[in-house]
Amino acid sequence: MTAEQLVSQSIIPLQTSDTGEVALEMMAELGVRHLPIVNNMQLLGLISEEDVLNFDVTEAVGSYGLSLPKPYVKKADHILEVMRLQMELELSLIPVVDEDHNYLGSISIDRLLAQFSRLAAISEPGSILVLDLNKRDYSLAEIARIVESENMAILTSFVTTYPDSSRIDVTLKLNSQNTLSLLATFERFKYEVKASYLETDFVDSMKERYDALISYLNI
Repeated sequence: MTAEQLVSQSIIPLQTSDTGEVALEMMAELGVRHLPIVNNMQLLGLISEEDVLNFDVTEAVGSYGLSLPKPYVKKADHILEVMRLQMELELSLIPVVDEDHNYLGSISIDRLLAQFSRLAAISEPGSILVLDLNKRDYSLAEIARIVESENMAILTSFVTTYPDSSRIDVTLKLNSQNTLSLLATFERFKYEVKASYLETDFVDSMKERYDALISYLNI
């Protein structure tokens, strides 16, 4: 899935002549903390709520200094690249541009997470296992072989790394809720199962984190 498939036209960009007051009103109406600024469809930058509050709200946003380094994604960028940049900069939305740097629309954080949950098969029936292992011991092929030996399949997987650590977490979404035999098999092969969830428990946990993130971004 690419940025072009995620882009929304519902977020109207600011023009350089719009005032800070207009920007704040639009942010409040859309439930975001950022808005793109364009001039003749060319993306000029992304203004934040903090930027507006640091200047005279009666002045045009074209006269403001922007704190963000003109973040954007190209229409062909993959959803994972969109997520990386959006999370790295803590953006409530990110602009999408074409090859000529023309503004095509924006991707909001809630739309991004909703689409990613579908891509990750989170809503599919099954269960979640989290393995804790050393980076040098990681082999998805070996893990998949163990899972398939118990007549199960991996629907999706993610690797989480930690700064200054050789340990990683490997999160597996499986197509079965009955994982007792698989847990025993992993233990036999010296894998440490850090956590195990039924699909419904995991979705509830993810929803709580998602709601907390959206609440934070809307502060």
